[in-house]
Amino acid sequence: MKRLKRFLSICLLALFANVAWAEPLDINTATVEQIAEAMTGVGKAKAETIVKDRETNGKFKSIEDLNRVKGIGKATVEKNRDKIAVK
Repeated sequence: MKRLKRFLSICLLALFANVAWAEPLDINTATVEQIAEAMTGVGKAKAETIVKDRETNGKFKSIEDLNRVKGIGKATVEKNRDKIAVK
């Protein structure tokens, strides 16, 4: 039982380490699926809107530029600030 607990603890630590060290997602190159998976409060439909806006209006110059996308407000941008980047 002690070995099982130790094993599970190590697995959990490894999982959280990957999340903690994950690089932010570049919204200028990310796919619809990547955006929907990475951003809190953004499903496939909003992710499609982000990609369409990027294709129509050009790359985002800052994270705040996401506010120009219909359905993406300041609260969504703030919730995801540490998960996304503009490169």
